[in-house]
Amino acid sequence: MTVLDLSAKDIAAQVQSGAVTPQAVAEAALARAHTRNPAINAICAINPAFMAEAEIVAHRLAAGEVLPLAGVPVLIKDNIWVKGMNISQGSLLFADFIAPEDAESVALLRAAGAMILGISTCSEFACKGVTNSPRHGVTRNPYDLALTPGGSSGGAVAAVAAGIVPLALGTDAGGSSRRPPAHVGLVGLKPTLDLVPDGPGFSEPVWGISVICPIAKNTGDIALAMQVLTGITPVEPGDIQIGFAPSFGLSQVLEPDVAANFAQVIAAIKTAGGSTQEAALNWTVPVPSSAIMPLQFAGLAHLYGNDWLTRPQLFDPDIGKQIETGLKLTGTEVAAAHQASHQIKQTLCTALDRYGVIATPTTPCPAWPADQLAPSTIAGKPAEPRDHAAFTSQINHAGVPAISLPCGFDRNGLPLGLQLIAGAGQDAMLLGLAQRLESILAPLLQRTAPL
Repeated sequence: MTVLDLSAKDIAAQVQSGAVTPQAVAEAALARAHTRNPAINAICAINPAFMAEAEIVAHRLAAGEVLPLAGVPVLIKDNIWVKGMNISQGSLLFADFIAPEDAESVALLRAAGAMILGISTCSEFACKGVTNSPRHGVTRNPYDLALTPGGSSGGAVAAVAAGIVPLALGTDAGGSSRRPPAHVGLVGLKPTLDLVPDGPGFSEPVWGISVICPIAKNTGDIALAMQVLTGITPVEPGDIQIGFAPSFGLSQVLEPDVAANFAQVIAAIKTAGGSTQEAALNWTVPVPSSAIMPLQFAGLAHLYGNDWLTRPQLFDPDIGKQIETGLKLTGTEVAAAHQASHQIKQTLCTALDRYGVIATPTTPCPAWPADQLAPSTIAGKPAEPRDHAAFTSQINHAGVPAISLPCGFDRNGLPLGLQLIAGAGQDAMLLGLAQRLESILAPLLQRTAPL
């Protein structure tokens, strides 16, 4: 075991105590990036000042500072500004863009002693459920290189799962930092809207739903990151009380292994003394994940429509199709999508008021081939393009927190995820609950890690 096989919390403790230097951690991270990244394409740029950042952390420690993330190497998604680095959103349009300053979340990580190893890959404008782009190519799943890690935070999760860094920052506007962690056996937290500082940075295609998210191998590191980013700490609930919804109140089918695993999870919670009841969600929007997609299409058309019309060769064709759709939408259609968003929020918040915490599978299927935009079938039935994301976008439109925990594997050894959803502002409780469930679910995770 090397220092990079430790948790972020343990690396920081080792560095703070002087047992290992920030420079040694930095050298180990660079070595792993050099040997492990080529196979997965998770990192699109290494920070040229990375070793200099390690020196700065060493000087701060020598001066007596106590740093919660002392010497912890982190990656930042390619749509979050890191001062002095090319942040491109996976787009050729931004191939020469240099971020003029750090996003506030990045600045908070640096202030806590973290070292920015580099930038993780994402799909163009973070608007696809797989991670590939004309700017940086295809990112692959460390569990099976033929498969995708999902998207759009695929680079972040692939790098953490491969052991290159213990912690990464992603973004989530529809599940992008929950579904990818589920596909590679990690933890991803989508905080309450506006809890984690956002910006300065790029304009979002859909304002008011995207958040910055920590991604790590365990809930302890997520809690550490949230303490740095927001000041909150986990609050363990007295009793485990969960409403469970295998299909989230929708007609979405589950892969048989996903359904079986979810039943095992609920059984394990009951055995541990938890109280569970099946949750009823009465959606007034029949297919929520499809009803709100016009907002993304219209947002992309607003931001990049003129560029698409004049320089289509610079775009990912899949994003081009979204922009074309957005350009053709009527005001009435966009208004209908806004109304659907509002109804989704009302439905989910009403259910959360009743059940407190709702559990679903994070995704209805495991990872699929990296050269496909989405799985072609789920449970043997033809799948629509957003069926793999059927259980996540509602949380963004409601503005509430959710966390994805690793909870087992399918018959092919591919990771599966459990999503826990709580009411707005209940992030501390959700983290505390997730920490308790992490130990309860541990027996379902007895498999070999990737790489």
